[in-house]
Amino acid sequence: MRIELNSLALMACLVAAATVSAEDWPRWRGPAGNGHSSDKSGWESGAWPLGEPQWKRRLHAGGSAPIIANGRLYSLGWADEQDHVTCLDAVTGKTIWRQSYACPPYGRHSTGDKGLYSGPSSCPTLDTDSGLLFTLSTDGDLRCWNARRGGELVWRKNLYETYDVGQRPLVGTRRLRDYGYTTAPFLYGDWVIVEVGDDEGNLMAFAKRSGERIWASESRDPAGHTGGMSLIKVDGVPCIAVLTIHNLVVSRLDKGHEGETLAKFPWETDFANSIASPVVHGDTVLLTSEYNQYSICRVRISVDGAKEMWRQPYASGVCTPVVMGKYVYWCWRGVYCFDLATGRPVWRGGSFGDTASLIGAADKRLLLWAGRGDLVLIESADRSPKAYRELSRKRTRMENDVWPHLAAADGRLYCQDRDGNLLCFDLGKR
Repeated sequence: MRIELNSLALMACLVAAATVSAEDWPRWRGPAGNGHSSDKSGWESGAWPLGEPQWKRRLHAGGSAPIIANGRLYSLGWADEQDHVTCLDAVTGKTIWRQSYACPPYGRHSTGDKGLYSGPSSCPTLDTDSGLLFTLSTDGDLRCWNARRGGELVWRKNLYETYDVGQRPLVGTRRLRDYGYTTAPFLYGDWVIVEVGDDEGNLMAFAKRSGERIWASESRDPAGHTGGMSLIKVDGVPCIAVLTIHNLVVSRLDKGHEGETLAKFPWETDFANSIASPVVHGDTVLLTSEYNQYSICRVRISVDGAKEMWRQPYASGVCTPVVMGKYVYWCWRGVYCFDLATGRPVWRGGSFGDTASLIGAADKRLLLWAGRGDLVLIESADRSPKAYRELSRKRTRMENDVWPHLAAADGRLYCQDRDGNLLCFDLGKR
């Protein structure tokens, strides 16, 4: 293991924040896990004055998105047969510390599409109360780091080795695919919940400070290929929703029922490519995948199970949808807006590639990161109810596809491609 540490920056890291700020972005899809930012878009007086990046860095390869909290940015990426966990000053881009460990660029059972990806896909997760940072490599290295002590390793376990997890099975009628571990760890109280995909449990909860296993889920499905899980409350019962390789599974989190399946809804995608995460809104979940599914579906969850509310023959291949007000948005070669209650299409517009991620800004506008570096500002249907309206587009000309999810924190946008090129833009909040 190699450690790079700036001693002055370490002293700053030792100052702990008690709770997560609304302006932080400490996990997959932001503070609430819904793709919403408390920042406004920066659009003022008919212009989007982003200008040149505030800073640029070349980090490490992968689809893992950066997270930001307490003025620090954390990144997980791969280079030279190692995974690298890097902490930067979020304002200046300067390295504060870095930790590295030996890791292959693909999971040990991986097969297929290796020209399209390499390195980690799972987003880091930061517990802002304790300063513990959780990362998961494509090869199943689950690690806990002390972000306040220069990334000191607290505990680790390899999921493949600990639980003898096998290769994902063939689903659908097309070729076998296994991309290793992709789903971000999820913090809930004193637990870190991980989609292990083992015959002892699809989900497992570990004590966040020690790594001791607390429970395993009733569902024993193999792991899916999505970015993250979502918290959902069903008739007052706290639960977690995960899209496994076979099903949407909603598991209980309440005392005495940890990991029990409350509801299940069948959802299999050819190639095991249900990439978009399940999106929770109230007691409902939105699912969307391309390939054999080629649909978006809204499912209501209750103690009696899962019931489909509506389904439409439109899909997102990669981008996890964002719910804003009465509408749901996503980008798959173009931007779609649908009525959330009815599933009725409202508008579609724009021209983009396959890779994209969306953020809902506080002023009811959409920030889009797509293709090979198109950063786009779009009016929501609340402001433009009849047609797609693109306010501004900045072409950054990245070197590769922009798989990592767009992130926003404290008035700044953080944009990365899968080669690890990272840009920071000022939204003009200050």
